[in-house]
Amino acid sequence: MAVSFQTKYPLRPITNNISRTHRPSLLHVRVTCSATTTTTTKPQTNREKLVVEKRFVNPPLSNDPTLQSTWNHRLWVAAGCTTLLASLAKSIIGGVGSHLWLEPALAGYAGYILADLGSGVYHWAIDNYGDESTPMVGAQIEAFQGHHKWPWTITKRQFANNLHALARVITFTVLPLDLAFNDPVAHGFVSTFAFCIMFSQQFHAWAHGTKSKLPPLVVALQDIGVLVSRKQHGEHHRAPYNNNYCIVSGAWNKVLDESKAFEALEMVLYFKLGVTPRSWSEPNSEWTEETDISNCNSQA
Repeated sequence: MAVSFQTKYPLRPITNNISRTHRPSLLHVRVTCSATTTTTTKPQTNREKLVVEKRFVNPPLSNDPTLQSTWNHRLWVAAGCTTLLASLAKSIIGGVGSHLWLEPALAGYAGYILADLGSGVYHWAIDNYGDESTPMVGAQIEAFQGHHKWPWTITKRQFANNLHALARVITFTVLPLDLAFNDPVAHGFVSTFAFCIMFSQQFHAWAHGTKSKLPPLVVALQDIGVLVSRKQHGEHHRAPYNNNYCIVSGAWNKVLDESKAFEALEMVLYFKLGVTPRSWSEPNSEWTEETDISNCNSQA
């Protein structure tokens, strides 16, 4: 008879006695213990083997250059904001000129609602499929996998660093629309939808923030459901990691989760293409969350 089990524990009691300046990485110990009993005509004693493996993980530090904004990041965010403002101006000016108020407003509301849905679909896709070698979105897939391991790092990212990738997409998408037409209703939708998508990563970062450190207006918007709440998004970072994907307002999360819409899509992709999502596998050390050791000590 053979019995084996495996577990992993963070060594918080040990690291609590280490100065913060001397612990740039997290220390984890993986313990594998197996016991084997063999029965023959001549009884033998049980044999036990204990294997201890040290594993060092290096999460980004708060002063890590990869979390800092560069001038390139800021220029892309400025470009994205410029195209958004141009679209919004076309909607307002066109609405005033044609005496249209309700239609552009309703189009803007539709953009806000659909942006939340779009953020959820995209989040689900890059959470579950592809890797860092995937064309065009490989870097974002890798970043989101790292975010699941160290979710607290998003609160350390500077503003432009967090938004520049989406700002680049918005610039190249909205600018041609700004030049193509002046319809106030269409721009009511475009400006709101694009704004919510571009700033969704900031809404996401606020959903990981501490309530006492967030601006009161942000907390109020989270509490009334205009922005995705900290509690709702927190459920996404708990096993089985397959729900609450939407990160604008979170309005679609309940609908999508209760209808099992993403599970249905996963089944279709599996039977059509033979690919399985990461959420079907038992979360491993590359997926499960590591705790910010300094935060852990400050709360102790």
